[in-house]
Amino acid sequence: MILAKFLLLEKKLVGFEISGHSGFAEQGEDVICAAVSSCAYMVANTVTEIYHTKAEIKNEDGFLSLSVPISESEALQPLFEGFRLHLKAFSEDCKEYLKVRNVSIKK
Repeated sequence: MILAKFLLLEKKLVGFEISGHSGFAEQGEDVICAAVSSCAYMVANTVTEIYHTKAEIKNEDGFLSLSVPISESEALQPLFEGFRLHLKAFSEDCKEYLKVRNVSIKK
């Protein structure tokens, strides 16, 4: 199962963590993993290349995280919220393969 955590600091979205594999199909054939990964990379590239925001990014097999300082997060709220809404709607169609959670973090 893929777990998508959206990170909230002082009620503002400051990033996300995507972990796991959906298990829907074999590696290389899994459309759910591909869809989630594609969306996550699009958001990460938009944050760093379009908004030019310094982000902390970790990328390993089955794991991608991105976080930005709260001072940089205001302009990114629509992007992060759109990503969260997109994955939430997607998870409604494939509950057994994708879960979306909000996680409050501390400084």
